[in-house]
Amino acid sequence: MSVFTGYVIAGFGALFGAALLAISLLQPQVFAGMRSMAVDAGSGVGEAGASARVNSQGFFEAIKGYYKAGSKNAELQRELEVARIELAEARSVEQENKRLRALLDLPEGENEPVATARIIGSTSSSARRFAYISVGAAHGVESGMPVVSPKGLIGRVLEVGDESARVILLTDTESTIPVRRAKDDVVAFAEGRADGSLRLRLINLGINPIKKGDVFVTSGAGGLFPPNIAVAMVTEVTDDGAIARVLSNPAATDYVSVRPIWQADLLPADLADEDAELPGE
Repeated sequence: MSVFTGYVIAGFGALFGAALLAISLLQPQVFAGMRSMAVDAGSGVGEAGASARVNSQGFFEAIKGYYKAGSKNAELQRELEVARIELAEARSVEQENKRLRALLDLPEGENEPVATARIIGSTSSSARRFAYISVGAAHGVESGMPVVSPKGLIGRVLEVGDESARVILLTDTESTIPVRRAKDDVVAFAEGRADGSLRLRLINLGINPIKKGDVFVTSGAGGLFPPNIAVAMVTEVTDDGAIARVLSNPAATDYVSVRPIWQADLLPADLADEDAELPGE
């Protein structure tokens, strides 16, 4: 085919295209059917593409939601575990208090707080652990009285001034209190350690029944502390007992209550006669 023939064909093609364009502009309905057919022919591909985009977005959203749900679920599980421990402790305290009051024929108000105080200072840099509270002899506070927070036992009053008192904390190395497991009668001594934790030393040696997570409360033995005040939770089991974390951390406590001595007639003579005062009083 010659060059001239090619130009002629191209010219006719241009004229035909111009004619079609003119018709589509002047009479658009002429090509409506053809456009519809073209759209219908391509709709399957478009739907497939759109579906793929939606599905891919849904897939990634599902993965994102899965990880978010997993993180939230882990957080809820931790909160549920804490709530279960606190609920078990509260039920144990309530049941044991009712049982003891029935046995001892005590009225409900027998162990009402002597005073409520703010913790105004504490020591934690040495083996000796003390706290200072804002009430003293003028408020009825006496040496030996238990000091309790909403979460459990803090310690006992060691020295009394007129308007303040010094408290020996449970974690002090010179502190030893009788305790029992909240759910039964496994008894032990809770001894303060220099690192701020407690060592639970079983009284009855043999097979160690203590498990990690067990909650221990005061037993009431010895007459100083009322029974069933929350003390500590086991974090590690040892051959002769366990290592436990104090439930009531003085560093995270603002207010405490000073309770009367449980049964003063059962106290050892050296503790019952203790009546020290703060320096300068």
